[in-house]
Amino acid sequence: MPPPADTSSQPPLFVRLKPRASAVVRFVIDGRPAEAHTGDTLLTALLLNGTRLRTFEFGGGDRVGFCLMGACQECWVRLADGRRLRACSTPVEAGVSVVTREVSREDGRHG
Repeated sequence: MPPPADTSSQPPLFVRLKPRASAVVRFVIDGRPAEAHTGDTLLTALLLNGTRLRTFEFGGGDRVGFCLMGACQECWVRLADGRRLRACSTPVEAGVSVVTREVSREDGRHG
């Protein structure tokens, strides 16, 4: 299976149409600093800063969420500390570190 495409140079999947007046929240995506606003869900924060929530664990491709309301199980993400949570219903928190690439059990590489 080929490795997933590098999406770091692509424009983010979500674009904020109206500026928010709330405080900026700084967090980390795959070791890179990122920003969101207080009140944003983790899903919104991730897709405002990139093109995926995570790589698909059973094959190639990226996952971006589906229902956006906690019903479909598509938005689970992994944090650097090992916790898993639903990005669509979890508010982004300052300092949280999200890992969007799954680690292959065979060789330890990120997929």
